[in-house]
Amino acid sequence: MSENSQFRFPGATGVGSLPGTDAREAAKTVTGSFEDFPFLAELPARGPGADMIGRTAGMLVELYARVEPSGWRLGDRPGRDTRRARSWLVEDLDALEEFTQGYEGELKVQAVGPWTLAAALELRNGEAALSDAGACRDLAASLAEGLRLHLAEVRRRVPGARLVLQLDEPSLTAVLRGHVRTASGYRTHRAVDRQVVEATLRDVVAVAGGDPVTVHSCAPDVPFALLRRAGAAAVSFDFALLTERDDEAIGEAVEAGTRLFAGVVPGTDGPLSDPAGSVMGVRTLWRRLGLHPGLLAEAVTVTPACGLAGASPAYARRALAHCVRAARSLADNPE
Repeated sequence: MSENSQFRFPGATGVGSLPGTDAREAAKTVTGSFEDFPFLAELPARGPGADMIGRTAGMLVELYARVEPSGWRLGDRPGRDTRRARSWLVEDLDALEEFTQGYEGELKVQAVGPWTLAAALELRNGEAALSDAGACRDLAASLAEGLRLHLAEVRRRVPGARLVLQLDEPSLTAVLRGHVRTASGYRTHRAVDRQVVEATLRDVVAVAGGDPVTVHSCAPDVPFALLRRAGAAAVSFDFALLTERDDEAIGEAVEAGTRLFAGVVPGTDGPLSDPAGSVMGVRTLWRRLGLHPGLLAEAVTVTPACGLAGASPAYARRALAHCVRAARSLADNPE
């Protein structure tokens, strides 16, 4: 059982991104929706540098990235894109600090994990960093140092918070299976050895210094067992993408103390079912796995299926509130 497995996660939180461009409004929404598990909101509608790749690229230490027509590309020195990304992060931290005065409890911050970053950031030749093992190592080391500094800054601003680091890894399965396309689009980069993937993730997870880390992916076939071995205290995923092939890995994860961040609330505008209906699938999964219903509230945190950047502001607020009500339903009526 991992050392973080005894950490008590609250019942609901968000994934990361929200619609809009107003940092104060986002922080107000998040802290108002989740009294015991807010998160540092991301607002990609502001443009390059506020997107998840650009935001994390701005955290890197001694590596810099700029926007090219094809995406984010590593360069020699910090430019306006790096400065913009860092400026927006400071703006978001200022807003969060304002709305968390005196807060004591869990607080989640997000960054892109090393493998999705390697699949997204281009080298000078236009190919993904994923194509070069040395570049992957350098990128992971730079990310780890950047995250260490970022977490220290959040702790300074919200000293009563117990931090949870979320690593966003939507490309992880594609990296493991060799499905990441080359710049030409005609080939794919070779699959990265699972042991290398796991070891790199373990090194990045370690920078949290004992604080729990969750890994998020809203892609199919999330590698639960690998993430658990790499030290993740929780795995965040789109519940609708699960199949019965995932049952064994999920059962083993739960029994090992891994928390499930179940994305059961749609991330884009649409009708919301009643709270009990939103978590019906979770209860069904529990019965199928033969797990004790009393474990549900201890093992599951309810979230949207993915980020809410593509939703309307009104729907995003409803979705966050719905997560809280669905989590309460799960706790009150586990069977």
